[in-house]
Amino acid sequence: TLVLVGSFSPLISSQNCDSEPDLCCSQWGYCGTSDDYCGKGCQFGPCTAASDGGNNGVSVADVVTDAFLSGTSDQAASSCAGKGFYTASAFLEALNSYSEFGTVGSVDDSKREIAAFIAHVTHETGHLCYIEEIDGPSKDYCDEESNTQYPCVHGKGYYGRGPLQISWNFNYGPAGGSIGFNGLNEPETVATVNVISFKTALWFWMNNCHDLIISGQGFGATIRAVNGQLECDGANPDAVSARVEYYTEYCDQLGVDLRC
Repeated sequence: TLVLVGSFSPLISSQNCDSEPDLCCSQWGYCGTSDDYCGKGCQFGPCTAASDGGNNGVSVADVVTDAFLSGTSDQAASSCAGKGFYTASAFLEALNSYSEFGTVGSVDDSKREIAAFIAHVTHETGHLCYIEEIDGPSKDYCDEESNTQYPCVHGKGYYGRGPLQISWNFNYGPAGGSIGFNGLNEPETVATVNVISFKTALWFWMNNCHDLIISGQGFGATIRAVNGQLECDGANPDAVSARVEYYTEYCDQLGVDLRC
C-alpha cells in the first residue's frame, strides 16, 4: 500500500493547462507560475527545471530486459494474472516519460536505483504475480477528510494496483493528472493497461523515492517512502527484511555494493 509523502502546493487551476501558454503544468497536472509548478516535475510550459534525463551512460533498457524480469516472474505460479502483463517492453515504454530514472548520479547509483525499484515491485506484486491487491475491493482507500482536492467517485475503489500497488484517492488523482488518464473516475485503468500501470509506479517513485536513493540515503529511506507507516519503526519487520533481501539479490545480480 502506498502512502504519498509530503504536502500539496496551493492550486490555481484544474487539469488543463493547454490553453494557458504562460503557465507551467506541474508534476501533479495543475497550472501555476511558481517553482512548485515550473520546477522539478514540470511537464510543459515555461519550465525551469532540466528534464533531459541523466547522462551517466547507463542504459536501463540493457538491464531491465525480458530475461531480467523473467528471473523474477518465473518464481511465481504460471496462473498468475501478472504473467504477460508486466513486460519489459511495457516498462521501457513507460520509462520514456521518466528519463531520469536510472540515469542520474554515478553508474553505481543507477544500478542501485534499478535494484531498489525492482525490489519493491517484487515485494508488492509477489514476484510480478499480482496486478491488484488481494481483497482490495473490500478495503476503503477513500480519504476525503484531509484530501478534498481529489474527491472519491462513488462506486470506485482506490485499492492497490500495478507494480507498486498504488492506492488511495490522493495518489490516483494526481497520478492520473500527470500521466494522462482519469485516475479518480477510472482507477481500474492501472490494472488493465500495462504501460499506464508502470507509469503509475514510476510516477510515485520519481516523486518520492528517486532523490532518496540517488542522494545516498539508502534503501531503507525508500521503504519508509513506499510503506513506512505500516512497516517501519518495528511495525512489520518481516516485510522490511523481505524487501531488503530482494534489494540485496538485485544488487548482487547487477554487481553493485549495497548502500542500505
